[in-house]
Amino acid sequence: MPSTPRGPRIAIISAVPTAIAPANAALAARIPGAQLWNILDDRLLEDAADAGDLTPALRARMGALIDHALAGGADGVLLTCSLYGAVARSRASTETIAILAPDDAAFDAILAEGFGSILVVSPKPSALEDTLSRITAAAGNAAPTSTSTPMLVGIVAEGAHLAANAGPEALADTISAAIAGARAPFDAVLLAQYSLAPAAPLLSERLDVPLFSTPGSAADLLASRLHEAEQPA
Repeated sequence: MPSTPRGPRIAIISAVPTAIAPANAALAARIPGAQLWNILDDRLLEDAADAGDLTPALRARMGALIDHALAGGADGVLLTCSLYGAVARSRASTETIAILAPDDAAFDAILAEGFGSILVVSPKPSALEDTLSRITAAAGNAAPTSTSTPMLVGIVAEGAHLAANAGPEALADTISAAIAGARAPFDAVLLAQYSLAPAAPLLSERLDVPLFSTPGSAADLLASRLHEAEQPA
């Protein structure tokens, strides 16, 4: 009996368990039949905090996880921890297989639309500050090909982590309440952490502006890269 063709194998490398389900859901929705392979090192963030920085040893450790994924037959790799995004970008420049940092696709997608203002939603202040810093840098890098730099409005969805445990509807309610309290107008919304992504479908129905989620945009880009790789040379 002939074997059934397998779908592409996608390795998802995470530093926290809460990022796994949103990444899996986004990839499964956009790449039907994909073999999702979860690789978790739950000391990556703690060890970086203890070291006070992303040390060469920690970069090498993430590099070893990427090597493990490639040796295991991964057709694409997605990192879900933004702290290690630079490692993904460095490796992507030397590999033919798609290796994605967690947020770059979302930043590129939302900035490419030319919105005048973007509401960035995060579950805690420190994460919001980090995301605003990185998307500001991304906007600056895109400036030569962009007509304008968007205004960024940041809000914290207080209680989002607890609401996520109660399910997508409770999470969407919590985020909706935070969005309603935004003190400036906005043309689009970015859910800045993977843990917020389960609320994206419900929020899209409630909002009258475009909504972007980090795992959703990453999955879109990975699906596109895999499709390109399948095309004859």
